[in-house]
Amino acid sequence: MQQRETMSKNKKFIRSKAEGLIPELRFPEFVNEGKWQEKILEDVLEYERPDNYIVSDTNYHSEGIPVLTANKSFILGYTNEDFDIYKNLPAIIFDDFTVDSKFVDFPFKVKSSAIKILRPKNKDDLRFIYELISQIKFNAKEHKRYYISEYQKLKLSFPSITEQQKIASCLSSLDEVIIAHSQKLELLKDHKKGLMQNLFPQGGEKAPKYRFKEFEKDGQWEETVLENISSKIMVGIASAATHAYRKSGIILFRNQNIKEGYLDDKDIIFIDRDYEKEHKNKRLKAGDLLTARTGYPGTTCVVPEKHEGSQSFTTLITRPKSEIINSTFLCYYINSETGQVFFNSTKIGGGQKNVNAGSLAKMPIVYPSIKEQQKIASCLSALDELITAQAEKIEQLKLHKKGLMQGLFPKMND
Repeated sequence: MQQRETMSKNKKFIRSKAEGLIPELRFPEFVNEGKWQEKILEDVLEYERPDNYIVSDTNYHSEGIPVLTANKSFILGYTNEDFDIYKNLPAIIFDDFTVDSKFVDFPFKVKSSAIKILRPKNKDDLRFIYELISQIKFNAKEHKRYYISEYQKLKLSFPSITEQQKIASCLSSLDEVIIAHSQKLELLKDHKKGLMQNLFPQGGEKAPKYRFKEFEKDGQWEETVLENISSKIMVGIASAATHAYRKSGIILFRNQNIKEGYLDDKDIIFIDRDYEKEHKNKRLKAGDLLTARTGYPGTTCVVPEKHEGSQSFTTLITRPKSEIINSTFLCYYINSETGQVFFNSTKIGGGQKNVNAGSLAKMPIVYPSIKEQQKIASCLSALDELITAQAEKIEQLKLHKKGLMQGLFPKMND
């Protein structure tokens, strides 16, 4: 067998060219152990219905016993119910309908009877099993329970218990790094939120709680409405455009592309150039603000230079007067709690009233001198750069883990 060494996060592996039930990467001490053994999942895991652990009151609290789901949200909230708590840990919670799963090593309760609680029957490492089943490509296309009838019948490959534990330990260590970086990201976001609360006036006040030293004696901020500091407020293309969609051409941004503080150009569509010329008065300019009307109404971003000349579909477009207001400052202001009060006030019951250009024009704005605006925008932009870098670092770690898992487990058949 041809082999060569490879390194990953201080873990040394041997790369194998063997196929079948042997992974591409193995720790050196397991290279000569041969193929993994196929087992049916129901011979490895036992399941328990969650009936005894279902929470009675779904009015959750900020602390207490976690109430779990197996989907992306994981922790739905916390309960003060101190009875019928699942404590036989660790365990895997498995959604019988979506086949999503989560590894749990702390006491919990669940919300739904659709959960199966999984535990090892023998000495197999549960963390290894969790990572193994995360590699399964299972198409849960029908709304039905899958575990008993189909999922537990799956045949999977297992190495020795010792190799299972080694793989589980490696991946757990990587998860701990990802969690640590994720916690740092949340701290940065919390810091930004607190900073914005101090840098912008709150509750109808005309000056913020915190000001940079050079502006402490500048007095109250100016009070106006958005139309007085903008040369144009309008809605993007609002007529049917699907007939003009093309594989290339002029970019047409939609409400879903507008994120808090940035324009997401990963999922864009293009329109025909001739059709676009019919709406040339709607063309975006660098420094324009785009505000979402649907999805998350009020969410605002600045149009960067690279997207000047693009179009937008049914979004709100604001063109600030640059001699009065800084685009980046105004974007932060609109996205702040102070700015979002305007959009929250348009809510009717549980719904959202559609904000149009006319109503946006009347949005109350308070602002300081251009120099103070630039200082605030620069401070928050620097913090956003740290947040973006931290988020990218987490994504790289997740990609690293994904690639590592593809090497540590034999390839599965679809």
